[in-house]
Amino acid sequence: MPATPRRSRVFTISMPPEMANAAEFLAKAENRSMSELLREAFRVYHAQRIGPIFDEIGKYAATRNPEGYTEDDVDRLVHEVRDEMRAEREAKRALAS
Repeated sequence: MPATPRRSRVFTISMPPEMANAAEFLAKAENRSMSELLREAFRVYHAQRIGPIFDEIGKYAATRNPEGYTEDDVDRLVHEVRDEMRAEREAKRALAS
């Protein structure tokens, strides 16, 4: 039977002894493995770093939608624009004939 591909990557990290001791103590106190503890630490770090970026994107996006359109408006707006373009083409054809 073929081997199942690994679903995670392995990293080797180093930290000062007092930090390592604190991490081991915390993992044991929370009944977690070191991997679980470090994954959670990364998730928290990532959320703190990415949060402000999403806030900035949200502020920018708010300036790009002064009418307050929502996803529900998109289909209707696309049809309106296409109808306007079609009407303009037909008007040009009528003038050219």
